[in-house]
This record gives sequence, C-alpha cells and structure tokens, in this order.
Amino acid sequence: MLDEILIGGGIATVSGVVGFFISKKLIISSFDIYTDQAKAKASAIENEAHLLLEKSNVKAREIQAAAAKEYEDAKEKAKADLYQREDDVLRKEQSFRRYKQNEEEKLHKENTRLKTQLINLERNEKSLDALKQKYEQKIDEALHSIENCSGMTKEEAKQVLLEKIEEKSREEIAHIVRKYEFQAKQEAEKNANYILAQATSRFAGEFASERLTNLVHLENDELKGRIIGKEGRNIKALETLMGVDIIIDDTPNAILVSSFNLYRRAIATKTLQLLIEDGRIQPSKIEEIYQKVSDEFEAGILAEGEELIADLDIGVMHPELKKLIGRLRYRASYGQNALAHTLEVAHLAGIMASEMGGDPILAKRAGLLHDIGKALTHDHDGNHVDLGADICNRYNENSVVINAIYAHHGQEEINSIECGAVCAADALSAARPGARREVLESFLKRVTEIEEIASSPNGVKQAYAINAGREIRVIVNASLVTDDESILLAREIAKEIEERVQYPGDIKVNVIRESRAVEYAK
Repeated sequence: MLDEILIGGGIATVSGVVGFFISKKLIISSFDIYTDQAKAKASAIENEAHLLLEKSNVKAREIQAAAAKEYEDAKEKAKADLYQREDDVLRKEQSFRRYKQNEEEKLHKENTRLKTQLINLERNEKSLDALKQKYEQKIDEALHSIENCSGMTKEEAKQVLLEKIEEKSREEIAHIVRKYEFQAKQEAEKNANYILAQATSRFAGEFASERLTNLVHLENDELKGRIIGKEGRNIKALETLMGVDIIIDDTPNAILVSSFNLYRRAIATKTLQLLIEDGRIQPSKIEEIYQKVSDEFEAGILAEGEELIADLDIGVMHPELKKLIGRLRYRASYGQNALAHTLEVAHLAGIMASEMGGDPILAKRAGLLHDIGKALTHDHDGNHVDLGADICNRYNENSVVINAIYAHHGQEEINSIECGAVCAADALSAARPGARREVLESFLKRVTEIEEIASSPNGVKQAYAINAGREIRVIVNASLVTDDESILLAREIAKEIEERVQYPGDIKVNVIRESRAVEYAK
C-alpha cells in the first residue's frame, strides 16, 4: 500500500513538473507572438511618422516658396510705386519751376512796363507845367499890352482885362472843384469801409461746408451683412425708400450714405442709426422707422425756423416761411450751407443798415428771406429768385424784402438802404476765401436737372439720382405702366438726359415697377 502511494506520488510529481515546463513553454511562445506584434505595430507607426514628417517638410517648403514669392511681389510692387512717386515728384518740380519762371518773366515785364509809364508820366507832367507857365506868361503879356494900349477907352480896357482875368481864374475854379470832388469820393470810400469794418468786426460767423456723404459708425463689421440683407433686399429697400446711395466697402466699422440732397441724406443717416440701435433690420421695420424719422424732421425744421426768428427778433412771420427757413439747413450753394449763409447775411445787413441810418430789423428780415427760394428748388421748377419772390408775395411780406430778393441778383434796382445793405452783405458773405466751391454747385445743378427729367413722365411716382449722379432710379406706378412700357420709359428718359444735360461718362437709368397689396388682420 505504501509502495502504491509512493508510486502515485511520484507520478503526480513528475506530471506536475512536466505540466509546469509545458505551461512555461506555452507562455514563452505567447509572449514572443505579442512581442512580434508590438514590433510590427511600432514599425508601422514609425513608417507613418516618417511619411507625415516628409509631407510636413514638403508643405513647409511650399509655404516657404509661396512666402518668398509674395515677398518678391510685394518688393517689386513697392519699388514700382516708389519709382512712380519719384517720377510724380520730379514732374511736379519741373512744372513748378516752369510756372515760377513764367511768373517771374511776367512780373519783370510788368515792372518794366510800369517804369516806362512812370517815366512817360513824369515827362508829361513836366511838359504840362512848362505849357502852363508859358500860357500864364502870355496872359500876363496880353494884360500888360492892354494896360499900355493908348488907343482903347478905359471901359474897353477894363472889360478886356476882366475877361482875361476870368479866363485865368477858370482853371483855378476847375482845380478847386476837382479837389472837393476827390475829397468827397475819398470820404465816401472811407465811410463805406468803416461800415464794412464795423459789420464784419461785430459779427463773426462760422463757415459751414457741405459734403456729399455722411459716415455712419458701426459697433462691428458683422452689421454690414445685416444691413445688406439676404440677396441684398435690405440695402435695396433702404436705397429705394430713401433715395440715397449706401456705400459699404472695406472701411472698418463704418458705412457711407451718399446723396446730393442734404435733407434726404440727413433722414437716411438718422434712419440707419436708429435701425442699428434697434437691431431689427428688415424691410417692414425700415419703412416704419423711416416714416417716424421723416415726421420728426418735418417738425424739427419748423421748430428751428421759429427759434431763429425769435433770436433775430424780427417780428411775426407766416408758419410756412418759418418751415422753409428751417429747411435751408439742408441746402447748399457752392458748398456753403444755405442757412449759415442766410444768417450771416441777416446779421451783417442789420449792422450795415444801422450804421447807415436805415431800419436794422427790416434789413435783418430781408437778409433772412433773400434766399428763401432755395428751399423750394428741389420740389418746384424755376430759379430760387422767382420762387422766393412768389412765396413772399403770397404771404404779404414787405416790399423791401421783395426788392432785396430780386436786387441781390441784379434783377431790380436797389430802392432802399435796407436792400443795399442786404446786397452788400450777400456779396461779403459769398466772397470770403473758401466760402464756396464752384464744382459742387455745378454738380448739384446737374443732378437736380436729371431728377426733374426722370420725374416728368406720366406714371412716375419718384425718381432719385444715386451713385454720385451716375445712376437714376425711377419708381413707377405699376397700375399705370406695364413691363413693356417701363422699357420704353427708360429709353425715353435716357434720350432726354442725353439731349438736355452735359455730364461725364454714362448715366444708368433704372426703372423699377412693383405692386404691393396691404391688408390688416383684425
């Protein structure tokens, strides 16, 4: 029994030892497999890293080459720009030298001519003095001859002597007359200069220059996309409704509102500012805010007119005239703000009339109303002189006011001190250096004429000149004008503009025909 146990134990021991070695062998084999797999994965990762590194190197070389090319292009462009600027500077220097040389030659010729005239004048004066002495000598000799003449009676000699003395004295009388005439002229010029000096020194007005664009500030450039709207519907609605040109470019945090009509541009600028504050930029909201701003502006110009009249203390005036005075703030003449010019003329005319013994209140009233017709030229045909005289006659203004409206453009003679003061003040205000610009006024006249031509055909509701006068946008009544007729209308307007208006480049005539149906759910 014991032997069997020992034999069984030995067998178990041997089996255990054999099983241990077999298990160890299996574990070693499995570990080698895992090791080989890890080495394969590591090799694959290493190869992939080499590929990525190679791609990165290629990309880096491409970027380096592109940067070098861009640098060379920028360098060449900067060189070309520098050379162009140098050429411009050289041309300007040459032009300036030629101009300077021409001016110096003109000045030299003028000095030579003046010297020659001065020498001739001195010679003439010496000749005249010699002739005068000779003439006086002859008269004295004649007098002595008459006195010594024994064949003449006393009365005859006396008569001849008196005639000769009278002839000799006539030159002295004429000299005295000329002397006092010259003194009177000098005194008049002195008084006129004194009055002008008093007027200009007692009134110092600010210069208000009008441009063609207003700048609207934005909090960020994302608002530009919202102002443009989907497929441009918001900006189209803004330009069509307000009659202005909205310029959205690369200027950071800003857009431009462009129009020759200062009133429309001011309304458009305020409307855009309110829309940006509100945040809801859509066609319906645009129309609502535009109508609200328009009503506020109409009330504001009346209040401003009343305030100006109260400040000037010129008496009672019809409300329509007050409204037109307020509207002058949104008109310009040769770049000079019409209201600023009008107030300047009113103050200067009042001071001048007071110095010359006239009525300063009536002079200020005439000065305030002398250009009132400019507030009507955008909406009515005719020049501002006739329009202003008609509106003042309609509301029973003083005849001095009517005379000042016509006289300041030379259409009537000056009939009073007050009218003369207004004409002088108007010339003084307009003649200040830098007060006016001819180019702006001619541009405004051209754009206004284009709008009038586009507004004249039947069926046209509104017409706006935009894009600096290079495009005219015509809105027609859809119930009166068909699609085919709108094409003919655009052609007719373009042809009439070609015949009547002088302009550079091309003008695009854009006829817009649309119909709207509005209903309210209650």
